[in-house]
Amino acid sequence: MAETKSNDLDARRKRLRYRAWHRGILEMDLLLGGFADKHLRDFDDAQLHRFELLLNQPDPEIYAWYCRRRPTPEHQANDVVDLFLEFKLST
Repeated sequence: MAETKSNDLDARRKRLRYRAWHRGILEMDLLLGGFADKHLRDFDDAQLHRFELLLNQPDPEIYAWYCRRRPTPEHQANDVVDLFLEFKLST
């Protein structure tokens, strides 16, 4: 049973990673994809859900939060979004 749950989480992580890397805007592909590569393997089920909620937002909105042009809406305020907002791409 535990192996099935682990396999389900792995499949979910792969789907979310794909969504993060295929946003349609290069900057968001790099930001969200790089973030996914760094953090998804450590996220539990609840954090994966919160990351999925973030991915459901329009790219211009997420980018405005990331660049601090707009505050993060209350309904998106959580540990995963906070971690994303602090994420820096490696050069």
